[in-house]
Amino acid sequence: MKYAAAFSIAFAALTLSACQREVVVAPAPAPAVIAVPGPAGATGATGSTGSTGSTGSTGSTGSTGTMGATGSTGDTGATGSTGSTGSTGATGSTGDTGATGQRGRTGDTVILVPPATPAR
Repeated sequence: MKYAAAFSIAFAALTLSACQREVVVAPAPAPAVIAVPGPAGATGATGSTGSTGSTGSTGSTGSTGTMGATGSTGDTGATGSTGSTGSTGATGSTGDTGATGQRGRTGDTVILVPPATPAR
């Protein structure tokens, strides 16, 4: 009986495999190559520095305020009173008539001599 069970299993496998399509098996991928790192190389050059951003624009100037109202004109002062006119002075009295002089004589001739200049 041992052979009969093995024979029937083999026969069933052959029968089922005859109806089955063949499957194409893709080749296995190549094994990954793992590189063993060697000594470190020289340091690479420094990258370039980025450019500076542009300056922002200046804000707009504020608007000018409105002009204030003009003040009112002050009151006009009162006119001063006119001063009084001074009095006129009194007229003086007439003076006496002077004495009449004597009749004159003819006088002598007077000669003036200038002083002499001092000698040096």
